[in-house]
Amino acid sequence: MIEFRDVSKSFWTGTQRKVILDRVSFRVELGNSLGILAPNGTGKTTLINMMAGLEKPDEGTITRTSRISFPLGFMGGVVGRHTGRENARYIAQLYGLDPDYVEAFSRWMCGLEEYFDMPVGTYSSGMKARFCFSLLLALEFDIYLIDEGMPSTTDVEFNKKAGGILRERLEKSTIIVVSHQAATLEKFCRSAAVLKDGQLHMFDTLEEAKALYDYQTQG
Repeated sequence: MIEFRDVSKSFWTGTQRKVILDRVSFRVELGNSLGILAPNGTGKTTLINMMAGLEKPDEGTITRTSRISFPLGFMGGVVGRHTGRENARYIAQLYGLDPDYVEAFSRWMCGLEEYFDMPVGTYSSGMKARFCFSLLLALEFDIYLIDEGMPSTTDVEFNKKAGGILRERLEKSTIIVVSHQAATLEKFCRSAAVLKDGQLHMFDTLEEAKALYDYQTQG
């Protein structure tokens, strides 16, 4: 479960204060995947980072009682001067898992061969994406956070292998996905919400959320 209680978050842009959330309260229970529609620039990534614990609210409390993933595609926590092997074992220790297992799984999944024992900072963007995605799949969560759809790489074989494992995980897990496109949410979510003017408007169905979102974006 994730619960936001009277949560506020804003940023100073240099000319004005941009409000992301204004005393927002909501709860996501296990088994009830939620899609959040929000136009670009309204704070989607900030919201999902707050769910993951990567950003703190200005006011209010966020309660987590489940194993919650970092956002899919997020590359934080990986240290560039350390090798893939060192990073994999470090992430395993952070999550209380067997370092040998996480290292072996990541090594098999990302297929970097000898580069796995080289500093991550020397990787190409595609190699780094494969490595970080493999770490995510090595960890099992109750709630997966997705920012703007599935991450992917240009490596077709890797995408096929990783996509199959991820689909199996998501069938047994709860998903929270934020996107500016309703089509992205249709694959994962039953209930939905719309982020508008610092408020999160919750709906029982995606169709209801789309009606408000379409009116908002077309207006």
